[in-house]
Amino acid sequence: MAKAKLRVASDRLNTPTDLNPEDVTKISHGLTVLLSDLFALYIKTKNFHWHVSGPNFRDYHLLLDEQSQQIFAIIDAVGERARKIGGTTLRSLGQAEGLKRVQDNNADYVSPLEMLKELRDDNKALTANMRELHSVTDEANDVSTTSLLEEWIDQSEERTWFLYESTRDATESGH
Repeated sequence: MAKAKLRVASDRLNTPTDLNPEDVTKISHGLTVLLSDLFALYIKTKNFHWHVSGPNFRDYHLLLDEQSQQIFAIIDAVGERARKIGGTTLRSLGQAEGLKRVQDNNADYVSPLEMLKELRDDNKALTANMRELHSVTDEANDVSTTSLLEEWIDQSEERTWFLYESTRDATESGH
């Protein structure tokens, strides 16, 4: 009986696609891990946005707000892409916690510079992880997911760049 219910449920979620079923499984799992990372990075970026302090408060506060909005905008597209190809995706925060590669920061206080450096490194790692998924989607001839990943990689590289430039001191920048 339980097996029959499971089959009915998976049949109802089985969106038709011309992609190989094994590729759908690999890609939807990769998208689910990416989705977990994005949720974790979004929360961390908002955490730092809410808790930044000091002389550059306004600039950092606005930068982190802008970056968190960009990350949040990607989240729905990632989950929906997994469903469009016939896969499933994230169902709970617990599942996301088990899959995410972005480390939480629950410290009572983090200096603004350390916040930016940590987010810079997180975004750089996110970029590398998306490149790995890109090679999987490209090999599977999943043109749409590959194309979306290219856009998201570009956005992640830009976030890394802005955070990097914000963490450079005056001696590094030639002043």
